[in-house]
Amino acid sequence: MHELDAEPEALFDAIVDYTIRRVRLYPPPLDHARPLAELQAFAGETITPEGLGGLQALKIFEDILAPATISVDHAKYLSFVPAAPTEASILFDLVVGASSIFGGSWLEGAGAVFAENQALRWLADLAGLPPEAGGVFVSGGTMGNLSALIAARHTWRLMADGARDATRGVIVLSAGAHSSLMSAGRAMDADIVKVPSDEQGRMHGDELHRFVEAMPAAERERVFALVATSGTTNSGVIDELDGAADVASENGWWLHVDGAYGAAALCSPTARPKFAGIERCDSFIVDPHKWLFAPFDCCALLYRNPDLARAAHTQHAEYLDVLHDGEMARLEWNPSDYAHHLSRRARGLPFWFSLATHGTDEYARAIDTTLATAKGAARLIDEAGHVELLMEPELSVVLFRRLGWSAQHYQDWSDSVLAAGEAFVVPTTWAGETVLRFCFVNPLTTLQQVTEILDSMR
Repeated sequence: MHELDAEPEALFDAIVDYTIRRVRLYPPPLDHARPLAELQAFAGETITPEGLGGLQALKIFEDILAPATISVDHAKYLSFVPAAPTEASILFDLVVGASSIFGGSWLEGAGAVFAENQALRWLADLAGLPPEAGGVFVSGGTMGNLSALIAARHTWRLMADGARDATRGVIVLSAGAHSSLMSAGRAMDADIVKVPSDEQGRMHGDELHRFVEAMPAAERERVFALVATSGTTNSGVIDELDGAADVASENGWWLHVDGAYGAAALCSPTARPKFAGIERCDSFIVDPHKWLFAPFDCCALLYRNPDLARAAHTQHAEYLDVLHDGEMARLEWNPSDYAHHLSRRARGLPFWFSLATHGTDEYARAIDTTLATAKGAARLIDEAGHVELLMEPELSVVLFRRLGWSAQHYQDWSDSVLAAGEAFVVPTTWAGETVLRFCFVNPLTTLQQVTEILDSMR
């Protein structure tokens, strides 16, 4: 098995050559998905008793499978939340894979954990969390939100000294909360209660206070967490975090801030005031693979008091005793203790390497560039006669409609520009209406490219 190919050096060279070509490719091909039958016909059965050999497997990937996979780093990929990893982070991702690092414990991965924790510390400082704050990099926002809420419920039950151990808890969310939070509620068998938002999808402190006051006392007693969103996925707006913090404090609830997409803008001195109140949270997440220029998959999960998370997540088994017993164990940092996982890749290292390479000032400039692109795109929409802006962008999401189009018009246009390799922009729904949405996270996206997309709708 150590011999990957009859000519291992040729395979190594081929993989390194492909990686360098792909990293340096600008613009990358947008590409698009292919039907299952087509992939089956062209790729055939790739898992065989005798094996294809590394060079042949790589050829199938490069010629058939990669072109059937959309390039998320394409400058005209403006759907969902794109990614724009730096060259440094991509290359270091290879280093992480080649280094065989277990990132779950200090005993096995001290150097990697040390570096990851420096990147986490920078994020904690941006949010204004205290020096003792800390956390871990997990796979994505879904895992980050779930892990934070598990810690919140565990803490809520501990505070009741067993009286709530069989009580079904309640999570209070803003109406614009991400779908992963509903998924977390199902996984935890917890009830979800949604607070109404304004016409832009933002939760306000006053409305939240009135909503909580109107809740039945028995239901309010079951609440263990309030979740605010800093950068809703669909519209990019930020809940009133100070107001949410006030309500959480008044009721003794854990405040979690889901900033998977939007909290990256904390890097920008001009955008940071929009997040007033995030410094009062008990936990928050932000995904570097979204708007902080890291490769998939990487979510930073941070806790104000990591001891509470460790109490909720530490796994106990005879073979793990060595990680937790003894005086030194209290001084070390085992990332496995801070989320719902045990086995763990050191997935924060590519982000750390990019930060160390480029510096945090460059990150601030890159975030400001994308914010400026979003504002510029909004002005282009305002000036065009065939499209209409739905709201001013707060971060880097721009919602707009094409006048006179039906839902089918939107879908047909989206399919056609993707098939032509021009752009990837999919319809979304706003207030029951089919509309379009740009999400800018790539500093290389230009207003000229935005103009080309808008012109294709005429």
